[in-house]
Amino acid sequence: MTLPEVDLADPALLSPLRWEAETGRLWLLDQRCLPAQERWLPLARYTEVVRAISDMAVRGAPAIGIAAAYGVVLGAREGAPLPEVMAALSRTRPTAVNLFWALRRMEAVARAHGGDAAALEREALAIHREDAAACLAMGRHGAPLLPPGTVLTHCNAGALATGGYGTALGVIRAAVAAGLPLRVLATETRPFLQGARLTCWELQKSGIDVTLITDGMAGHLMARGEVQAVLVGADRIARSGDVANKIGTYSLAVLAREHGLPFYVAAPRSTLDLATARGADIPIEERASEEVTHLGGVPVAPPGVPARHPAFDVTPARLVAAIITEAGVARPPYEESLPRLLGVN
Repeated sequence: MTLPEVDLADPALLSPLRWEAETGRLWLLDQRCLPAQERWLPLARYTEVVRAISDMAVRGAPAIGIAAAYGVVLGAREGAPLPEVMAALSRTRPTAVNLFWALRRMEAVARAHGGDAAALEREALAIHREDAAACLAMGRHGAPLLPPGTVLTHCNAGALATGGYGTALGVIRAAVAAGLPLRVLATETRPFLQGARLTCWELQKSGIDVTLITDGMAGHLMARGEVQAVLVGADRIARSGDVANKIGTYSLAVLAREHGLPFYVAAPRSTLDLATARGADIPIEERASEEVTHLGGVPVAPPGVPARHPAFDVTPARLVAAIITEAGVARPPYEESLPRLLGVN
């Protein structure tokens, strides 16, 4: 499999991460501030990367993995014990498997090169570059699957969630570039409103027709024939083809099945977790209840009311029409097609 060449300095990349080699700093686009402010955070210590991932200044499974790789580089440059650095980064977000995939790559390089910071920097840049290239390849494989009309997407699976271009939004970008008449419905995606704040910002910036809806409107619009396909990203995909993604994804998959619509998932091969047999085995991150009871720091529920915030849910493989990766498109039975894409049994 040959991936496209990617220039990380290309402004069209729209990456949420920039590595400044001269100063040894990682710059992160603070996604908590969008769309009102494009604020870049200069990070010089690995503990700052740990905090940025935990606090969701950077989010999206591929981008989390890339940020963690650069965090290892910062730890090595500081002279911090690398096992301590790896452990701190691995505790940030338990569901996104790309985090652990990237840390394993960095750990292998650290062992092979005695923790040399320059070697680790080269590997982090390679992980970043490969992810953006994978998104381009996903777009090429996934665009022919989309019918003309309206595609509904959930949360943000765009350039902001990856090394650049995006997974689900990368497929949409490729389809639009190929001339497909396509519109996008973006769910607002409570409780952090990544659909409203991030997906709409990205697509508007790219000149792609996007309309915002609340999470509860999807079934109504599907019943009216106003949606032709659903396309989302993923944070972890089990060997069975069960997909963990932003909370609310499972509901959309059930609605898509009820209305006879294809439900597609776009994710790089680093999101495939063949060591996890099924979705029930995927750890689901529970975040603070204040993220539900408050919106932008403003209380929206009476004081003292308990709230739950499972950040992800699991969509069973039987509801997934196809999984789009940089190596091609997997279809059921996923127990056979996913290992083939990874070249394993």
